[in-house]
Amino acid sequence: MEVISGKIEKAKKVVLYGPEGIGKSSLASQFPKPIFIDTEGSTTELEVDRLPAPTSWTMLQQQVDWVKQQAGRFETLVIDTIDWAEMQCTNYVCAQHNKKGIEDFGYGQGYIYAKEELGRFLNKLSDVIEAGIHVVLTAHSQIVKFEQPDEMGAYDRYQLKLGKKTSSQTAPLVKEWADMVLFINYKTFSVAADDKGRKHKAQGGTRIMYTTHHPAWDAKNRHGLPEELPLNFSSIAHIFQKKSQPVNQPEPIQQTQPSPVEQPVTQPEPMQQSNAGNIEEPIQDTLDQNIPKALRDLMIAHNVSEGEIQIAVSQKGYYPQDTPITNYDPSFIEGVLVGAWQQVYGMIEEFRKNLPF
Repeated sequence: MEVISGKIEKAKKVVLYGPEGIGKSSLASQFPKPIFIDTEGSTTELEVDRLPAPTSWTMLQQQVDWVKQQAGRFETLVIDTIDWAEMQCTNYVCAQHNKKGIEDFGYGQGYIYAKEELGRFLNKLSDVIEAGIHVVLTAHSQIVKFEQPDEMGAYDRYQLKLGKKTSSQTAPLVKEWADMVLFINYKTFSVAADDKGRKHKAQGGTRIMYTTHHPAWDAKNRHGLPEELPLNFSSIAHIFQKKSQPVNQPEPIQQTQPSPVEQPVTQPEPMQQSNAGNIEEPIQDTLDQNIPKALRDLMIAHNVSEGEIQIAVSQKGYYPQDTPITNYDPSFIEGVLVGAWQQVYGMIEEFRKNLPF
């Protein structure tokens, strides 16, 4: 067995959370070469690279897969925010089981499905880490009533705004997954009082990053950071300066002296075929604007025409081939076409191969 000694330099898994508008996205934009998946449209005023806002859980996962292949071009993937992504996860789980809401499952079963689905998503993000790309998840905070099982009384504390019910297990899952959880908040230095000694106004408001666990908030780090840091990336920049290498890098191929060869002939790129024929204009210009956005975005991303969707649907016996997509049941579009897009697109690729050239 191989024994590996010492520290192993890898990309970092970071969670930044705090109240809305405190500067989570701005801090994330200072990480090395970031690419944002902006789930809630909060980066419009930032000079950053971003992908289109995902309109479905499937689209979000495909964007993560694409970023994984961009090691070197980007060094940090920022999902802003994970609590908005969780809503898409919940909608996906409900659509898969033909439920209108997570509570419709009964006995907390819906929260178990959501935890399992989010767990698979975190595993996908871990694959991004293995490719040498840092992952930063931003999240909002929420104040919850907390009571220690071995102590008297209860108190308020800040937690990740994931899951609105105590039966939800997504917040602990995200915290366990992360290497570093930083809580960002305003620090109140004093509370002014009036002439009668009644407290009435807080003074001070410096933004602080809290790096270690406290009864009033969740936080952790594995780098020996001080308990409090100013909200500035320079405070933690040293952690990300060391170059992380992708795992299982292939060995470089030894180059030999090439023998004289003829000049290669430049081959024209093959045209993508579809059942609707060669479409010269962009696919988004040919699609019905009334197609639900989640499905429409996937069709545009994969250059899939309406006719190809209709063929795939008719082959499975769901609707006649001449039925317009806009006439499909919304739950069918969300649960089958969007929820099982990989299988749908796989069918389309198969019958594309059989088209005559």
